[in-house]
Amino acid sequence: MGLSSSLASAMSGLRANQAALAIVSSNVANAQTPGYVVQTPNQIEVTSGSFGSTVLTTGVSRELDLYVQGQLRTETGGSGYADQMASILGQLQNVYGTPGGDGTLESALNQFTTALQSLSTSGGSLSAQSVAVTAAQSLAQQLNATSNGIQTLRSNVEQDIGATAQQANTAMAQIADINTKLQSLTANDPSAATLMDQRDAAINSLSKLVDVRVVTDSSGQANVFTSTGIQLVGAGLASQFTFSSPGALTANSLYDPNSVKSGVGTLSIKLPNGSATDVVANNVVSSGRLAADLKLRDQTLVQAQNQVDQLAATMASALSDKTTAGTAVAGPPSGFDLDVSNVAPGNTVNLTYTDTATNTQQQISIVNVTDPAALPLQNAANANPLRVGVDFSGGMASIVSQLNSALGANHLQFSNPSGTTLRVVDDGTGSATVNAASVTKTISSLTSGNPQLPLFTDGTALYTGAIASTGLQMTGLAGRIAVNSALVTDPTRLSVYSTSPVTPAGDTTRSDFLYSQLTNSVFSYSPQTGLGSSSQPFSGTVPSYLQQFLSIQSNAATQAKQLQQGQSVVVSTLQEKFNSTASVNIDTEMSNLIQLQNAYAANAHIMSVVQSMMNTLLQAQG
Repeated sequence: MGLSSSLASAMSGLRANQAALAIVSSNVANAQTPGYVVQTPNQIEVTSGSFGSTVLTTGVSRELDLYVQGQLRTETGGSGYADQMASILGQLQNVYGTPGGDGTLESALNQFTTALQSLSTSGGSLSAQSVAVTAAQSLAQQLNATSNGIQTLRSNVEQDIGATAQQANTAMAQIADINTKLQSLTANDPSAATLMDQRDAAINSLSKLVDVRVVTDSSGQANVFTSTGIQLVGAGLASQFTFSSPGALTANSLYDPNSVKSGVGTLSIKLPNGSATDVVANNVVSSGRLAADLKLRDQTLVQAQNQVDQLAATMASALSDKTTAGTAVAGPPSGFDLDVSNVAPGNTVNLTYTDTATNTQQQISIVNVTDPAALPLQNAANANPLRVGVDFSGGMASIVSQLNSALGANHLQFSNPSGTTLRVVDDGTGSATVNAASVTKTISSLTSGNPQLPLFTDGTALYTGAIASTGLQMTGLAGRIAVNSALVTDPTRLSVYSTSPVTPAGDTTRSDFLYSQLTNSVFSYSPQTGLGSSSQPFSGTVPSYLQQFLSIQSNAATQAKQLQQGQSVVVSTLQEKFNSTASVNIDTEMSNLIQLQNAYAANAHIMSVVQSMMNTLLQAQG
């Protein structure tokens, strides 16, 4: 190797050392910088003439484990989901209060039933009547407060959907912008590494909000998709979430795939190709904070509202509804006669029959539905009782016609022998046996002569369980339930249930009935409460139902907290694993620095020797 070749090799070595030293310096300076990925120089050997070679620095490489990075982003999405679920369900527990403590639904119900029991043992004293009415008002107010608390949480989540969507838009725009900047740079360009760090930070931020899957193409462009395949970022183009909210939500503000009917905010995403997609209807996101918000708003908190609404509805109906058994018809064909006069919207005719072919028993609930837009009523598979909606407002001929049309295939036959009497029998084929029939009506008077009374009302209106195209009367009832204003004015009606003849002094028939209904009677509850199923609805007393759904909510909050903690551990573990490769190790950098110093010294020594030899040659020629 000639002196010139040796000099060239030494010079290239010094340049390579300088580049490597700059990278080490950058690594050490950014050791505590979040998101910074350690860099190493890319060096290649280049042949120099016929003899020897030189080293050339072509750029830098980022040291990271792409597989672990992908796992970390997936689990970060799960962490964002778990954090939000645990936070909101924890706040929901605060709405319910501490079990057994003051100011809770449990304590309010116990105080009311205790007041009713005292009313009976006191023989209907005026003071006991006033205490019972006050306790009833406290129970209604506690239901109001619980409903308001749930809807406040829903409204907060609704606002968070908008804020989270905006944060996601910012992150997606940043990723697209960095993609554009990287188009003019090679992957090994030192400035490209810095941009890639920034892009990774933006993707990591996005993964906390929505589930992401990143595909990097041959040109270094990061294309971001959701796990369902919806593109969030395509090269230099970003999708954009659009959220339109009606504002504060109420119990009647429910999601509907038909945007015209929906009462909640609409979230859509405009894709890079210009098309728009409904995020909720198409299940665009499945993880991250945004997915948690949507589930909380449209499912979890709606179910919580259904639970307290069902409690309010059961109490109101338990105290005001009277069920009268039908009169047996010997036949043949055999069946029952029912008086269907004064059947209010939402009131029911209840049938039980046996299908003789299969020897199975089926219950049918015929509901008075006066809104034709709400018909036919929908039933889940294997629903028992089967609900059949019939408009009673058109008179007996219309009622009979509707029932024969709806239930003729069940081998049941309906007729109107006289007045407002509805007769139900088998159709004479022997394929069905009518086992029982009754009609349930809501008592509207405080002094009807019956122990039932409309103690709880829907605001100022009678609660009958009406069904309309706009929804169920039960929806939001917990927020509107009140004590009958006539009863507040005259608490004696908690004992006096008849004025002709006048209820005898000391008669405890009504207070005994009210206490029994709220403590011992068993009712069935809607599957929408999350208890039971359509074929086997949950049945129990009012206190047992209350305890059951409070227990479910408590367990859900506990499980959400445990999931959050577990997810935090997973993310922390993956982050440590990722950092073990990607983060700056000062000891390693110091070792690299020593090697570079030694290499620098060696190259400098070569140049010094070459210079000395060249000086010697020049002197010899002189």
